[in-house]
Parts: sequence; C-alpha cells; structure tokens
Amino acid sequence: MRYVQLGRSGLRVSRLCLGTMNFGLYVSEQEAFRILDRALELGVNLIDTANTYGGSSGLGRAEEMIGKWLSQGGGRRERIVLATKVYTPVGDGPNDRGLSAYHIRRACEDSLRRLQTDHIDLYQMHHVDRSVPWEEIWQAMEQLVREGKVIYVGSSNFAAWQIAVAQCEAQKRNLLGLISEQSLYNLTNRMVELEVIPACQALGIGFLAYSPLAAGLLAGSSHASPEGRRARERRFESSLRLREKVLRYEELCRQVGEEPACVALAWLLHRPGVTAPVIGPRTVEQLEQSMRALELQLCKEVLHELDEIWPGPGGPAPEAYAW
Repeated sequence: MRYVQLGRSGLRVSRLCLGTMNFGLYVSEQEAFRILDRALELGVNLIDTANTYGGSSGLGRAEEMIGKWLSQGGGRRERIVLATKVYTPVGDGPNDRGLSAYHIRRACEDSLRRLQTDHIDLYQMHHVDRSVPWEEIWQAMEQLVREGKVIYVGSSNFAAWQIAVAQCEAQKRNLLGLISEQSLYNLTNRMVELEVIPACQALGIGFLAYSPLAAGLLAGSSHASPEGRRARERRFESSLRLREKVLRYEELCRQVGEEPACVALAWLLHRPGVTAPVIGPRTVEQLEQSMRALELQLCKEVLHELDEIWPGPGGPAPEAYAW
C-alpha cells in the first residue's frame, strides 16, 4: 500500500479509501467485518462513513457496524483514520439536520456513541448549509477539536467558492480549516476538474473521489446483471444513454488486458490533485480486486483514448471556456 499526506496536513492516508455506504444496505454485519479486517491487512487505513449510512437497516447502521468491529480491539482503532459526516437529516425535528452548532454538537456525540470511540479523525460536512454563518460552523468545530472529539475537519459536495470562503473564515479564527474535500468524480463525471480540484490544490486540501465506478457503470456493466445501486432506475437509464461509450471503454480495457473497474480506479490515481478514490466493495473479493489499481500504470496513449471516450470539461476554469 502507498500512503500520501491528506492535503497540507501531516496525516498520512492510503491511496485507496474504504467507503461504507453499502454497509447495512447491501452488506451484512458479518461481511462488513470481513471487509474491514481484510482492508486492514491490505494496508487500507482510511475508513469513510456517514451518520446516515445504513439503508433499510436504519440511519447510522454503518457507524454501528464499524463501532462493533472496533470494539473487538486488537489495535483496530489505532491503525485506522476514521472519517464520518454530518449534515443530512437524522430525524423529523427542525434541528435534526444541517450545520447549526446545535446539530453539529449532537450529531458528533451520536456518531461517537455509535462508533464506540472517543474521537473522530476526520469530521466532514456532508453538504454546504447556506442558512448557517461560517462563524457559527467554525465555532462549533473549534469546540469539538478543543475537546479532542474531532482531530481534522473536511467538506463534501462543496463548490470551489464555498471551499475558499470556508478557508478564509477559518484563517480569521487561526484555525487549520479544511484538510479534505470529498466529491463525485469519475470518468463519466469530471465537472470538478473545472474549479473544485484546482481550488483544493491551491489551498492545500486533499481530494477524495466518491463513486469512482459511477455506481457500477465503469465496472463492466454492459455484461453484468443489474444488482445493488446499479439496479436503480436512474442508473439504468444512464447505462442506456451511455451504452456506446461504455462499450468503447470496455473494448479499450480488453485491449489493455485489465478489468474495467481497475482501469477506472487507476485513472483516478493518475489524476492531479486526487488523494484517494473512495471504493465501496460489497464483498472481500471486490475489495481485493480493487488493489490491482495501485499497480496499474496507464500509458499516455491509453490516457488519451480515455479522454476521447470520456471527455472532461476542457481543463480548469477559466481556460476551459475562455481565452
């Protein structure tokens, strides 16, 4: 396993991040434990979850699974960088959502209880909350850091200008501010190349790419039976709309002699500014297959062909659309 610093922080994380959105949704507790144990054996140290992951098992179920796994001891907690999130509704009350200081405090305490730990290594704001001033948000985060309940703060699904504002407000308080941003990024969706990734690079913020396989579209989906997230109607429609591109992509992968999923992950690992793709295996076997991407070197010709099949926005703004 290779490790890199997460943004400008001194925190070193694995180049693949284990995402747990499928825990409780498509992954049972027993299989989740197997995946987590194997990830640790393979050197994956960044474990990402959220306080609302769990699917039909209930909100927070993924955190509960991780908490039970950590409670087994054996140095598990000391060997991982534990990341979770706050923002999404967790109840019907008017303060059961968002980034108010009130909700941040309660959500953090609830996550700590479910995770069975005394601190969160990376506490990520799951979305921007336009109704809350940054003075309030950073005051709440600063208090959690002071109490040792949170070590680092990150963001997710933020626009570039929101990241910049967050950093400016943090600097006013002499805070480290954000050390990471987690956004949607894969061959089929490259919008973050316009401004988000350049902003992160300029400000020393690590970048975590979620949905690296486009919910299965880049994992050999043209020959696979619909299952998991891929079975959702929107994803099915995407498969039909992008079928020609997917077929070209899979043919290129056959020529390279690699599985489509590995090529998609390797492409992200080749992209400037990307700290780690967030993988979401449903089985230990899928986790092990993902490791191949760490060794896969894509030549210039293959990278060029991938750009031909899945063109990006044209580079960073403003050059992407101006002189």
